[in-house]
Order: sequence, then structure tokens, then C-alpha cells
Amino acid sequence: MMPRNKEKNVNRTPAQVRALPAQRNAQQRLRLGLMALALAGGALVALSLQPAQAATPAAAAAPAAAKLVPAGSEVTFTAKQLGVPLDGRFKRFDAQIALDPKQPQTGKVAFAIELGSVAINPESDSELGKNLWFDTAKFPKATFTSTAIKGLGGGRFEATGTLNIKGQQRPVTVPVTLTQAGGQTTATGGFTLKRLDFKIGEGEWADTSVVANEVQVRFKLLLQGLGPL
Repeated sequence: MMPRNKEKNVNRTPAQVRALPAQRNAQQRLRLGLMALALAGGALVALSLQPAQAATPAAAAAPAAAKLVPAGSEVTFTAKQLGVPLDGRFKRFDAQIALDPKQPQTGKVAFAIELGSVAINPESDSELGKNLWFDTAKFPKATFTSTAIKGLGGGRFEATGTLNIKGQQRPVTVPVTLTQAGGQTTATGGFTLKRLDFKIGEGEWADTSVVANEVQVRFKLLLQGLGPL
């Protein structure tokens, strides 16, 4: 015969018998408490093993767009024919400028000139629209799109970007000076381009002893809505 459980043979007093349920409840609460502590400890360990999440920086606010005032703006150029300076201008152009002068690296500039609006003299104007020069029927506009803007201090900046004329694209860096008065901003600057890089004056006109290769381009843009310097 199998031996009987010794616990069944233990003689208990009435008080001990009444205390048994309370003891069992206490033991059960103790086991539940230990399980909860184990789970909490495991969760803390798991959290400690997670890689730290870097704070996401707030996106920089886009600079406000400035508005071009055509009446106070101009784009001019000087070429040389047989060594004699020949001045001209473009009558129609547009600019999209979003720039905070205090944070120029966040800015963008896009500029477009209608090549058919060139004005030197009536004879030259009609000739420049032909395919050996601007070929305005196929390439009506010249454009500049910035890729970087750098502040130099004292209201001076450099805009680097791509100049596109007659389907030819070249990188250029344009120095720009900003001055402000009466709530308006004037941007002035200029640069030199080589016309043959853009196929301006092909064929017989490619002779630089007749028309010089270098052309001086200047601009003055009156703007509204640009932030303070």
C-alpha cells in the first residue's frame, strides 16, 4: 500500500484550520506580485535595449517669395562689334525669388528673359531673332536657375546656378548686391558670358574679330516683400 500523505495526518487546532484559507490567499497574492515584478523588470530591460531615437529637427520654414517690380527693373548688356561697344537691353523678363537675406542658403532664384524682346536697334533686333543668333522660334527664353546662394556680408551675395540659352547649359556664379529703402529691395549685379558657349552667332558670325566673344550682362531688379538684411 502507498504511504499516506503526512499532511493529512497532521492534527490541527480549530484556529489553525480557520487560518488555512487566509494563508493560501496570502501565498497566491505573493505569487501574483512576484509575477508582476518579473514582467515589469522584463519590460524595463527591453526598453533599455531599444536604440535611442534622435529628435526630429523642425523643418526650416521656406522663405517668403518676393515680387518683381518691372517698372523699376532692367536687364542690359554690352557687346563689341569691330571693337566698338554696342549696348542693348531686354524689355521683357520675369523672376521668382524666395530668399531670406539672413539665411541665404535656403533661398531659390529663377529668372527668365524673353529673347525676342531684345532691343539694340531695329536692324540688329530683327537679325538677332534668326537661327544663327538667338533662334527665338525654337528657343524663346533664356533662363537662370540657382543651385546655391551664399552670403558674403554687407548685403553682398553669390548666386551659383545654371544658365540656359539656346539649349546650351553652363554653370555660372553671379555676384549680387542688395540695398533696401522705403520697404523695397534693389538687387544689382552682372557677369560675363561667352556667346559662343551658347551658340549665339554661328557660321560667319563666329569670327570673334567681328563680334567679340565676351558679352557683359548687367541687371537691376526692384523687389517687394524681401526680408530685412
